[in-house]
Amino acid sequence: MVGKFERRKDTVQELTESGATHVGRIAMIIAGAVRDVTREIGDWISDGFEMREASRKAREDEERKSPPPESVPDAPEDATDR
Repeated sequence: MVGKFERRKDTVQELTESGATHVGRIAMIIAGAVRDVTREIGDWISDGFEMREASRKAREDEERKSPPPESVPDAPEDATDR
């Protein structure tokens, strides 16, 4: 026959083991979520770098394809002295 003290000890032991198991599982869930969020943020930042690089290359291509702006003839010197 199991005494009152031993029953309580067994109950505390089971609760402690169960609690440790659940806390461990929760910690794994949180660690996985942190990992996934970190990965998504990194991917988002990488997308930003890629967009900036693509924009820079497009701007450079446009500058190479565009003719230089026409120069405006200078005003006569006597017209600027008035």
